[in-house]
Amino acid sequence: MDLVRASAPAHPQLGADPNLLADVACIALNNLKPRYFRHSVDLHFFMGAEERARNAAAAQRAVDQAFAYVARRRMKSSREGPTRA
Repeated sequence: MDLVRASAPAHPQLGADPNLLADVACIALNNLKPRYFRHSVDLHFFMGAEERARNAAAAQRAVDQAFAYVARRRMKSSREGPTRA
C-alpha cells in the first residue's frame, strides 16, 4: 500500500479516494508473483540485490497498470451513468 500511496500523485485523475487506492493495491497484487516472507530480514536474506531490484520494478509496473485500469473503469462507469435496478 505504501507504493500505491507514493504513486498516487502521478495519477491525479483518481484523487486520493481511499477506496480507489485500495482497489489499485488489490489489482496490483493480483498481477504479481506471490512471494512468502514473514519478516523483512527474510526478504533480504533470501534475495540478492538484483532480484530485489527486479521485484521492485515489477511492483511499480503492476501499480502503474492498476492505476490505469481503475482510471479506465472509473471513466467508463461515469460515461454510462448510474445503473437502474
